[in-house]
Amino acid sequence: MTYGASSARTAQATPSSCDEPEPHLSRVQQQPSAHAHAHANTLSCPQTRPVPVLVLEPPHSPLRCCSAPSLLPRTRSRSRSRRWQPRPVTMVSMIDIQRELILSTIRQMTRGDWKVLIVDEDSKKLIDNVVKEDDILNSNITNIERLEDRRETQRDMDAIYILTPKPHIVDCVMAELDVRRYRGLFLVWTTLLPPPLKERIDRSQMAREQIRAFRTVHLDYHPQESHLVTFKDPWSFPTLYHPECNNLVVRHMEEMAEKITGVCVALGEYPVIRYYRPRAPTHEASVLCSHLARFVQDKLDMYAQFNQDFPPPSNRPRGALYITDRSMDLNAPFLHEFTYQAMAMDLLPINDTDKITYRAVVNEDDPAAEEKDMEISDKDKIWVENRHRHMKDTLTKLISDFQKFIADNPNFTNQDAQNAAGMNGLNAIKDMIAGLPQFQEMKESYTLHLGMAEKCMDIFQKHKLPDLASVEQCLATGLDEDYRKAKNMADQVVRTLDDEAVTPADRLRLIALYVLFRDGVLPADLQKLIFHAQLPPPDMEVVRNLDLLGARIKREIKEKRDPPPPLFPRNAAPPPESEDLGLSRFTPALQDMLEAHVRGGLPQDIFPFTKAAPEDMNTQESAQASSLRSAKPTWAKSRLASVEPRQRVIVFMAGGATYSESRACYDVSEKTSRDVFLVTSHMMKPQLFLRQVGDLSQRRDRLRLPIDGPQPTAPKHLFEKPEPPKPAPPPAGLKPMPQGLPSGPRTGAPRPGAPQPPTAAMGQMNLNAQRPSASSPAPAASSSGRLHKEDKEKEKKKKKHHFFSSKH
Repeated sequence: MTYGASSARTAQATPSSCDEPEPHLSRVQQQPSAHAHAHANTLSCPQTRPVPVLVLEPPHSPLRCCSAPSLLPRTRSRSRSRRWQPRPVTMVSMIDIQRELILSTIRQMTRGDWKVLIVDEDSKKLIDNVVKEDDILNSNITNIERLEDRRETQRDMDAIYILTPKPHIVDCVMAELDVRRYRGLFLVWTTLLPPPLKERIDRSQMAREQIRAFRTVHLDYHPQESHLVTFKDPWSFPTLYHPECNNLVVRHMEEMAEKITGVCVALGEYPVIRYYRPRAPTHEASVLCSHLARFVQDKLDMYAQFNQDFPPPSNRPRGALYITDRSMDLNAPFLHEFTYQAMAMDLLPINDTDKITYRAVVNEDDPAAEEKDMEISDKDKIWVENRHRHMKDTLTKLISDFQKFIADNPNFTNQDAQNAAGMNGLNAIKDMIAGLPQFQEMKESYTLHLGMAEKCMDIFQKHKLPDLASVEQCLATGLDEDYRKAKNMADQVVRTLDDEAVTPADRLRLIALYVLFRDGVLPADLQKLIFHAQLPPPDMEVVRNLDLLGARIKREIKEKRDPPPPLFPRNAAPPPESEDLGLSRFTPALQDMLEAHVRGGLPQDIFPFTKAAPEDMNTQESAQASSLRSAKPTWAKSRLASVEPRQRVIVFMAGGATYSESRACYDVSEKTSRDVFLVTSHMMKPQLFLRQVGDLSQRRDRLRLPIDGPQPTAPKHLFEKPEPPKPAPPPAGLKPMPQGLPSGPRTGAPRPGAPQPPTAAMGQMNLNAQRPSASSPAPAASSSGRLHKEDKEKEKKKKKHHFFSSKH
């Protein structure tokens, strides 16, 4: 085996392709590493630190200095015509839809009366994601409280409960009913309550007395962007693909189908459903999409049956729902993409657990400089405008926007403007905005994005990403930069692995792409590649486990098999009237699917319908069959075309989606009369994908799935009975009043002042004595007996009178 030129893109050797014989890798290990193709030139200027200037050119191109707008990767120009740039989508937003759904539900419950809002931990995250607290309080809500927290009883107030339907949440509600914490309860569930839990509430007498309303409002999804919805469930991937989680799949599909139905209901769509079916499946999860599509179809049919007003009347074409999964495109999670959002999510330590935040230094050159977690969301206009642009175009736009700002503000001198336009570029802008305390919000936003872009470019240069990405593009597309069959890829892969600047994670990604390109390699050769890349042996499991997602990893000696045909035919030539980015030739399969949908040419054997293909859908697709790549962008459309009814297309990606696929949905929305919404269990960064694929060979107990751990329970304090109020102590100097009914006979000494029983007189009586004589005082004795009898009657009357008087 011999090497040609040092560049992976200009190497000339024996023809090599997907069906070429596997080279003997033991000889390749001794070959020298390739030289880097990313050239860095250091430009210095007064009062600023050196700025790295990157020029991404083929290695044979001469290095030249460039001004600030050309600091980023140069492109291979195919045409001098204007290249389309993405613009912010101005159509309907899922964030706005969910916000209005929550607020309208609260207003329907309050009806002008003041009420308390009760939320649980999960529903609070749903609400906080899209609604400001002030908007809720302005809807006749006195305060917002957590269901799990200790709260005061307010029996003169009604309460609205927005809750997730889980067993421990129902336990909390039953405890609330038992203590009558509020006057009345308005229950709102974020998705359907399971029948056993609903029956438990229905059987409760306390529930019938106190519940004023019982509703289900489909809210169980997290809009991350206007056209991107996630379920915040990274555990979905092992649940669907891990061999030991088969008993969890049906339940998990039911939950996903319920959430997908909620998104369709929120959009007002009763869509035609199609799903991905692999041509020649080799993995057990190949039936995932077909089963999930039928679950969704059944739930939508049931919802329409019980809600006669669904779908609401509209002049839009009927929507479409595509059910796909991660196995449809295994290249996308491994590739480096150089649009701003995808590049930042791949290279920077961005936290995306609840809200997407990046820790940046605010007021870097000021004595009051501090590190701060900056939120990145649709509220940030700079982020929305630039996130889907190529990094080259992003920095060009940031610099031009800042030049416009300094032109509109007299705070800056002409010299400042010249510095911003010259070679000083980013550093000059960062120095200038440091002196703008009156524009704090704009200042922090520019500081954030300029810092993120600069950090991305530092990593881009340091880790030789131009070289690496060039090889990745050839492996993923099967074509070189000239759109010819990729050749000699084994040599290029090994030379890239030899480069010490390439990180271990990037080496593993490259090996995985090579195995996918080859449609399987000899097991011994895979071991040699891992050893040559100086990766730990467990990393080999990441590549091997790809067979659980439908990839063919092993190839036997002398085994001849035809490479599988691509899901969509590759372009043999660059798109017409466009400027092709040399490191961005790959298009995700999801984008090819959407383009075929617009043309009306999506094959029904790979994307069948859950029901018979509707006639209106076929008519609509054939009427609009035109090439998406030649479609005019929205800036070239007429004003009438911009307000035409737009079909809504929903794409669900099971197992996680990439930011390149999210960008593809926005691109199709911009270029066509469609609103494309991407829905997925979670957004997948390359590092997360590597870890989750590697975990597919771990034992299930090591995955620490939430369903296998201890389940949440209701807080114990909710079941504590309130103590009865203690009686107030009597005022000083007053005797306590007798309470209760008279007691029975007392065994102790008689109370002072009470009538004494005639025990002495009774003891002197003699029943056998003779009758007294006439001279004895017999009448006196008789009179004494009558008096004693009368005294006893009076005592009974007194006691009787005292009993009744105590009740008044």
